[in-house]
Amino acid sequence: MPTLSVLIPVYNESGTIKQIIDKISELNIDKEIIVVDDGSTDGTDKTLRSLSYANMKIIHHACNRGKGAAVLTGLAHSTGDFIIIQDADLEYDPNDYFKLFETIKKTNADIVLGARFTKEYKGLLIHRLGNKFLTGLLNLLYGEKLNDCFTCYKLSRRAALIALGLKSQGFDIEVEILARAISQKLKIEEVPISYHPRSYSQGKKIRCADGLKAALKIIKYRFI
Repeated sequence: MPTLSVLIPVYNESGTIKQIIDKISELNIDKEIIVVDDGSTDGTDKTLRSLSYANMKIIHHACNRGKGAAVLTGLAHSTGDFIIIQDADLEYDPNDYFKLFETIKKTNADIVLGARFTKEYKGLLIHRLGNKFLTGLLNLLYGEKLNDCFTCYKLSRRAALIALGLKSQGFDIEVEILARAISQKLKIEEVPISYHPRSYSQGKKIRCADGLKAALKIIKYRFI
């Protein structure tokens, strides 16, 4: 059984998918890589079929079902003691896995978040403000003091993640993970990570509508 299962939900990332898998493969950690192609139409599926790593599984959705659906598919095929979700672009650096692991071992946390919005953050102001609002809303409603509720990097104990009973199909999987973890009184810690945001012209997929949906989900999960 590997120590870490890296779940990579991917949709139309033909330009970066090989690079991110190469970076993960080079890490000196016992791992498996589970890539879920969520109905890509830009040739991502062809790129994936050309790759071969002993520790990699590739699963293809017949159509685009959403990030949450891809994460849940990956989780169902995982075997590691720990789980981390890795976006298929190059915004996050897999070398930060070691920071997250160090924190989870020191604190005995159930989930460790990689906090992006520190003083070193560089990127679109609208994304920082949007995340600040959403994280503030979550903190207010759930009584937390988190820096970044929408970070992709959530290193979790696999058993704890499965026990959350996740169901979200879209980007709101990020909200559901934390909302259910807080309601189950899991221990959550944060550690600063590096972050290299891309622009919309470079393929950024999050839009203002996603932020509105996320706000509604934060409220919904608080009262169900």
